[in-house]
Amino acid sequence: MSGHSKWHNIQAKKGKTDAARGKIFTKIGREIAMVVRDGGPNPESNSKLRDVIAKAKANNMPNDNIQRSIKKASGEGSGLEYVELNYEGYAPGGVAVMVKAVTDNRNRTASEVRHIFDKNGGSLGTTGSVGYMFDHKGLIVIEREPGMDEDEMMMTALDAGAEDMKVLDDAFEVYTAPNDFSAVRETLEKAGYAFLSADTQMIPQNTVAIADEETMQKIQKLLEMLDDFDDVTEVYHNAELPEEEEED
Repeated sequence: MSGHSKWHNIQAKKGKTDAARGKIFTKIGREIAMVVRDGGPNPESNSKLRDVIAKAKANNMPNDNIQRSIKKASGEGSGLEYVELNYEGYAPGGVAVMVKAVTDNRNRTASEVRHIFDKNGGSLGTTGSVGYMFDHKGLIVIEREPGMDEDEMMMTALDAGAEDMKVLDDAFEVYTAPNDFSAVRETLEKAGYAFLSADTQMIPQNTVAIADEETMQKIQKLLEMLDDFDDVTEVYHNAELPEEEEED
């Protein structure tokens, strides 16, 4: 499969400070709240909850935190009702950006996301304005360890329904159709593979090279501000940024 590797970006996220990691846990807690509301607190019968738990573990979220989030979400009287929202727009340089948010206040989130785009020379678009430039895929990233049998992993993934596997110097990227993600993830998990990342993502079909340093800095600032906003759970884009460059 062609496309930009996400592994370098995952490495950067994993190197964040404890404060930043706390933000990630808060965001995942909101996702847990939403899937528990829709499908119940039992992972055995709620496949979306199983997927979010796998995402939480890949982000080193302690099991106590995960269970606390599930209990809180299934309890009464929390007063918060979370919904998932998606935004599309452009960063400077014609870079397409997709934003996934989980919020209890639609107006607050929309206003802040628009402000972030405007402040950094971007523009928030309408639904569908850039979505066609991305493919919705499941992506499972597994660290490449000495002695790991690449062919065995590929056969396990493909037999479970994966579409493709990309081999990097230090990781394996397993791609699936969104509907097959849970089955493939669970099969690999049962086979003993540990995930560096496991989630459905918007993968850009093509990437945009950035011509100058000033534009690059504006794009990075916009993406950082979106990532720092508590309501935002994921940010996808098609820019070729330094930390995401890969050798083919």
